[in-house]
Amino acid sequence: MRKRVGRAAVLAVGVALVGLPAAGQPAPVTSWTLTAPGTSFAPAPEAHIALDQGKLTLSVTRGATTVLEPSALGVETENGDLTRGLEVTGFSQRPVHDEYTTTTGKRLRHTYDAAETTLDVKGPGGAFAVVFRVSRDGVAYRYVFDTPKWVTVIREASEYAVPQTADSFLLPFDNGRSDYESIHVHKPVAQQDPAEYGYPALFHVGDTWLSVLESDLNGSYAGSRLTLTPQHRFQLTLGDPAEVAKGPLATPWRAMIVGDLATVTQSDLSTDLASPSKIAGTSWIKPGAGAWSWWSEGTGDLALQEKYVDLAAKEGWAYNLVDAGWNAAWVPDLVAYAKQRGIGIWLWADAKITDTDSEREKNFKQYADWGVVGLKIDFVESERQDRTRWYDAVLAAAAKYHLMVNFHGAPIPRGIQRTWPNVMSVEAVRGAEGTKPKPGREPFPIGHYLTLPFTRNLSGSMDFTPVTFTGVRPTSDGGELALSVLFESGVQHFADSVASYDAHPAAERLLKGIPTAWDDTLLLAGDPGKLAVLARRGGAQWYVGALAAGPATRLDAPLGFLPPGDWLAEVYGDGADGKLQVTTQRVTSGGVLTVPVAANGGFTARLCLAPAGASACP
Repeated sequence: MRKRVGRAAVLAVGVALVGLPAAGQPAPVTSWTLTAPGTSFAPAPEAHIALDQGKLTLSVTRGATTVLEPSALGVETENGDLTRGLEVTGFSQRPVHDEYTTTTGKRLRHTYDAAETTLDVKGPGGAFAVVFRVSRDGVAYRYVFDTPKWVTVIREASEYAVPQTADSFLLPFDNGRSDYESIHVHKPVAQQDPAEYGYPALFHVGDTWLSVLESDLNGSYAGSRLTLTPQHRFQLTLGDPAEVAKGPLATPWRAMIVGDLATVTQSDLSTDLASPSKIAGTSWIKPGAGAWSWWSEGTGDLALQEKYVDLAAKEGWAYNLVDAGWNAAWVPDLVAYAKQRGIGIWLWADAKITDTDSEREKNFKQYADWGVVGLKIDFVESERQDRTRWYDAVLAAAAKYHLMVNFHGAPIPRGIQRTWPNVMSVEAVRGAEGTKPKPGREPFPIGHYLTLPFTRNLSGSMDFTPVTFTGVRPTSDGGELALSVLFESGVQHFADSVASYDAHPAAERLLKGIPTAWDDTLLLAGDPGKLAVLARRGGAQWYVGALAAGPATRLDAPLGFLPPGDWLAEVYGDGADGKLQVTTQRVTSGGVLTVPVAANGGFTARLCLAPAGASACP
């Protein structure tokens, strides 16, 4: 028998004990269907849990589409096997309603509603619980060991049996570096090579999209990855041979965003599932754009860095990042010079100098005494348990000294920007460092740019360092400029030279004061690898970023998201001469903004309420 659980049932259902039936009693419940609250009017995911011959499985459907075929659940600990011989000894439910804010992301204010179901499970190796959450945009589960004793997890049976006919976008995982800097492989699941892949993994199953990711990682566990077996089932692989933690232990959430492409792209599930903020006051945390000399001219000396401080001040950006090669003898002078111009200084730091409490205390205090506002911590290159413990220690020390952080050479964020709101961005992407001109360098495929908004950027802020007009790139100028909106990062570093931006006055006009912390994000049109049209709101203004692969065409941006009124659209796109041009037009809610673009091209639009007689947005 199936028990359907939605909002109406959450408070009504108590604990159902499962065991052998007494004479004349009904058979025990061996399957459950879990639904999200308030979903009767729209297709939403359903989680189907089954206990069959002592094994637990999970499958997921959305309407008539099976998104996930029955997939194993369970763990193995040093005390025994908890993947077979299982029985469910308890069943409980509760509603989850959460409202919280972040300093970065697709939006700053978040509301999360889910139905949470806990199955108490007993097996030959002991007892544990599986906690499920079903929301309108996804399904997640985690394992919980409610014990004060030490827990050692040797493996998880957790797997994702995505239909083999599904289309997939998978990121090959480099276990030696864990820096997530590969390029996605786009093939049907049945044609993907058995290998290890990183999160998020994106699938298209019939009329439904599925993104598999992980959330709420902390020092009690290592980051995991997905291993595609020869049978083409995705097996969760732990980051260490064993995860050892003092109980009680809750593993990270194994999460699936499920819905149409807009639902998946706009979802906040990664932060919805993460632990609340560990920082009480966040007024000192200020997202913003920044200049960065390393890409175009290196780090240089004080004079070069003052030049890039002047660029940031001219463009209305908040920061200047000083990369490897800075000198402690001139950093205080640079900070003072920048402060006079309203610019904050970020410094590059090797992760090796942050390994111990004494190193963190000494170095972070020194940086704060100089007046530095943020650190780019590089060469993290691991997501093993000792490194996840390191994250908490580093971010607590950085918060003590009011230092924002950007991790490079690092794994993807897994909800960390909710727990530690001083994290402004994480690299974990093959970004514009790989477009820096050098002999023989080939541009990235355009599909790489058009996959990231639907994969890597779903897991958190992404420091791609976009808008490098002099880079080796496949994008038109209009398409390159659109990356400033298409790619979300709490600190957005614009990496080209002073001369390059001077030569692109239209780009400068858009980039002056462009937001990097958004109040809302909407997908207007998309086809991963081929097309992305996103709208983001910053205050009262909306920005649209659009990029398309292939020959010259015309791109449409439906404007139904605009509030009523007369709006002015400043459009930054490809001119007939191949250079950027700015045009303006009046638009209204419900209309469509249509813009011609060059091959591998795009556009950016800034939309503002149009006062009478206005010809440009303020």
